[in-house]
Order: sequence, then C-alpha cells, then structure tokens
Amino acid sequence: MKVAFFSSQSYDIEYFNRYNKGHELLFHEASLQESTVNLAEGCEAICVFVNDKVNAAVIGQLKAKGVKAVALRCAGYNNVDLEAAKASGMRVVRVPAYSPYAVAEHTVALILTLNRKTHKAYNRVREGNFSLDRLIGFDLNEKVIGIIGMGKIGEVFAKIMIGFGCRIMAFDINSNAEMEKIGVTYVQLEELLGIADIISLHCPLNDQTRHIINTANIARMKTGVMLINTGRGALVDSLAVVDALKSGKIAYLGLDVYEQEETLFFRDLSENIIADDTIMRLMSFPNVLVTAHQAFFTDEALSKIATVTLQNLSDIAEGKPSPNTVI
Repeated sequence: MKVAFFSSQSYDIEYFNRYNKGHELLFHEASLQESTVNLAEGCEAICVFVNDKVNAAVIGQLKAKGVKAVALRCAGYNNVDLEAAKASGMRVVRVPAYSPYAVAEHTVALILTLNRKTHKAYNRVREGNFSLDRLIGFDLNEKVIGIIGMGKIGEVFAKIMIGFGCRIMAFDINSNAEMEKIGVTYVQLEELLGIADIISLHCPLNDQTRHIINTANIARMKTGVMLINTGRGALVDSLAVVDALKSGKIAYLGLDVYEQEETLFFRDLSENIIADDTIMRLMSFPNVLVTAHQAFFTDEALSKIATVTLQNLSDIAEGKPSPNTVI
C-alpha cells in the first residue's frame, strides 16, 4: 500500500522504516490541511498525527484522489470528521494504546520537577549558585491526587502515585472495581476539584470535556492547587488558567499539550518571533513548566506506534477487519 505521511519528523521516518515490510511510505514534513492534500496524490492511504486537520473538506479532496483510509499514529481522533469519513466510505484506524507508561511517567516527571524545582536547581548549580533559597517543595506522601479520566494512562498514573503514598480520587463516566480494590475512590467532578492537591488530566477530548478546566471549575479548586495536563490541549481554557495563576489559585502548572500547539510544537522556533501571546504569558510564570508534547516519546512507544499502524495498514490492504478501527 502506498501511504502518504503528514507532519513527519525524523523519528517517524526512522521507526516506520525500521518496521516496514512491504508498504511504500512517503514522508512529508508538512501538516495535513486543505492546501497540502495534493501530497497524497496517487496514495491509497494517509497517515496523520494529532495536529493534522482531517475535516470534511480535506476528506472530500482525499476521496477524489482515491485515498481509502486514514491511519492515525496516535490514540485520539478528535481531529478527524468521522461523519464525513463514514459518508465517504473511508476507513479510519488508530493506535489505541502505545505506552500508557510513557505518558503516566512523564506526568510524574512534571509533578516532581514543579514541586522540587529541579530544573531551577540544575541551572543554578551550573552557574556556581548552591543556594537553596526559593527551592522549598512539599512531601507527596498523603497528598490527594485528583485524576480526571481513568483510561489506561490514568490507571497507570494512579498506581505510580499510590506508590508515593498519595490518596487517589478519580472522576470518570465508569468506575473500575480493580482500581477501587487498590485504593482509588471514584467521586463526582465537583468533589474532586474541591479536595485535590494535584489535578491531572487524562481524559479524551470531546464536546463534554473541551475546556473542562474553565473559570467555573477553577473556582471550585483548592487555592494553591497543582494542575497537570498531558492529555489534550483544549481540555484547558488557557486564558482562564492565566487568570488563576495571576491570582494564586493555581500555584503550579505543568503542560505537555496546549490548545494552539499546532502552530508551535514539533518544530524549532528558536530563531523566530512567537506570535502566540498566551503561550508566551504562560511561560513567563516561574511556576509553570511546559514541554512540547513529548510525554509519549519513548523507544517503546514509538516502536508500538509504528508496528500497530503498519499492521492496521496491512489489514486494510488485505481487506481484513482491524481491531483498531474507529469507523
């Protein structure tokens, strides 16, 4: 199968070529949008990532070019117009679970870094400053961790934090008896927001969860809360969070995703003027830590993404059902 890859990075090329057996892979650095659909000319399928736009207009153009499938090399599919894809007879497949450990462990890294200020200590010591002033953290033991979204990543994260001696409160549309047995307490969102010392987002992005962290829900949080988002950027209303940081309501913020990240992340902008005033304001706070959507970025995860995506494409090429089909 001839496949056009969009938003390709060097690691995509490395891992997909490593595991490819028989497909013709064309890698394009450009993201998928209406102006770049022509790059899929002559291809039977496309492979996209989280910030590619697979809307109705794009799907119409892809169909006209003979593209029969959209392979997402990620778990989320909120960037795909599923109704348009279904109407066009286009198959959509994804990688539902590549490494929940990678994302959960990065979440813990953000928490520990913000709390113990290891990034600041590192820079100080390299400059010969061995002072401990303004580096005070807090014990994680006995702290209440509020987890919004208890899928596979949320479950792994909960188990890690239980190991730190934390109390785990979770909000999800479904409870899990196995997680309850190890100490997770399922509560309503309002209760979680009011009691959690640290809130971590692990839910999918949909109409119900978009801006779940908004002005009203921030007001329900404890003053001095730590907020971590390694899920999807639009789970958080960035402007509301800026106000909460200014007031001190949110005392620590860790972001691996950002709602306008498609114009920023996965590229080197070190010599550019960044026009996004909101991300620049967020990064100006000393109690904010931003990483560029790297929570998934481990060897194990990249290997799983490549092998599962390639198998999905093989299933489509051979006319077989795929267990990873979205539609």
